[in-house]
Amino acid sequence: MKPSNQLTAFLKSENEWLPSLSIDCVIFGFHNGELKVLLLKYHNVDALALPGGFVRQEESIDEAAGRILLERTGMADIYLEQFHIFGQKDRQNHLFNKTIIEAQGILLPAGHWFIRRYVSVGYYALVEFSKVVPAPDYLSDSIDWYDVQALPPLLLDHRQIIQKALDTLRTLLAHNPAGFSRRAAPLLPETFTMADLQQLYETILGQKLLRTNFQRKMLSLEVLERVDKKWTGGAHKAPYLYRFTPHP
Repeated sequence: MKPSNQLTAFLKSENEWLPSLSIDCVIFGFHNGELKVLLLKYHNVDALALPGGFVRQEESIDEAAGRILLERTGMADIYLEQFHIFGQKDRQNHLFNKTIIEAQGILLPAGHWFIRRYVSVGYYALVEFSKVVPAPDYLSDSIDWYDVQALPPLLLDHRQIIQKALDTLRTLLAHNPAGFSRRAAPLLPETFTMADLQQLYETILGQKLLRTNFQRKMLSLEVLERVDKKWTGGAHKAPYLYRFTPHP
């Protein structure tokens, strides 16, 4: 298999990137009651991986994460947050890169920049599922959404990275629910019912919540604005629609 011109140029571009630093993006979307994450399927590799990449010499780390997100989702100006540094000495991500590149029929010499040890910065993003147009890169066959509760086999430690991102969301939800609610806005439509919001919380937490307690708590945070009723008429009281108030 002959490597693409893009891949050949990339492997010769060592001076373009900061050495030994990479980024892994956990891109969450909420759909049909499931929290999903975007995963790549690399050419000729029987496992999936998180979208990721490297940091250009002229970029900040945040700018690099935003570029990677744009390339994989087609979306700009999305909320991104750095949540952990993955730099264990036994992480063996150089072997991960070696596996990917050899699957393309390329044998790199020892010490090549692409197969050295890397420290990876983890970011999570919360995006509106319906607006994402996933786009694979030149090393991958596909990119698609997968339920975080039913993940397929993943390369390297990417399952642990996803779990760490989810744990970060859960901690934020527990200790700063107002801050979490504003961050979670992209996971819901512009207007939603209290039941929709509760379903999102329950999905992230992995547990059921009491409806009355949840509603009381959410209204006390003063992050919601009631806008209208979902429907009119009928024998039952229509649920109210809400939206998140603008950031102060």
